[in-house]
Amino acid sequence: ESRAANASNKEINLQWYIPSLAKPSNDTETKVLLLYAYNTEPVKISNIMIFSSMSIFSGHLWIPLTRILSLKKNLSDLKEQVEILMQGSTSFLEQSETLIISPSKNPKMSVAKVHLDEKTEEMAKRCLSEVKALLSVVPGLSLPVTEIPFDVTLQSITNLEDMFDLANGCVITEGSLFSWIISLLH
Repeated sequence: ESRAANASNKEINLQWYIPSLAKPSNDTETKVLLLYAYNTEPVKISNIMIFSSMSIFSGHLWIPLTRILSLKKNLSDLKEQVEILMQGSTSFLEQSETLIISPSKNPKMSVAKVHLDEKTEEMAKRCLSEVKALLSVVPGLSLPVTEIPFDVTLQSITNLEDMFDLANGCVITEGSLFSWIISLLH
C-alpha cells in the first residue's frame, strides 16, 4: 500500500520549493514556496477516482527566504539550548567514571518534557512568534506568542527545526505541536 494513499495518524507533510534563483527585480525579495498537506482523521484511499474527504487539507504559502534562514538558525540555537538543559537534568550513572547520556541519542529523553529556564523560554517565544507570523493566514494580525502552545520536548523542537529545513521538509504527526501548526494554517 502506498504511503501517499494511507495515513494511520493525524499528520502534516511539509515540503519546500525553491524557484529559480534568478536575480529578482529590485522591488521584490526572494521567496520560497511552502507546500503542505494534512489530515485531521486517519485516511485510507482505495480508489482515487471516487475519494472525497472532509478531513484532508492542503495549501501553500510564499515565505521570504531571509526570514526562513534566520528562523532556522534561531531554532537550531534553541534546540542546542534545550539539549543543554536536558543534559543538566539527566541522571548520571556513577561507576568508575561518570557516564553522560547524550539526550539526542536517547529515545526516551527526546519525548520527555523539558523545564525551560527564563532565557530559553524567551528564546522559544521569539522563535514561535516568528513561526506564527510566517504561517498565519493574515501575517499582519499575528500577535507575538506569550505562552508556549505545546509541550517542549527535544522531539518537538527537532520537528520544528526540521519544518524549516528547505532541503528536506518533514512530516509531523499528531500531538500538541501538530495541533498548534494546524491552527495557524486554518
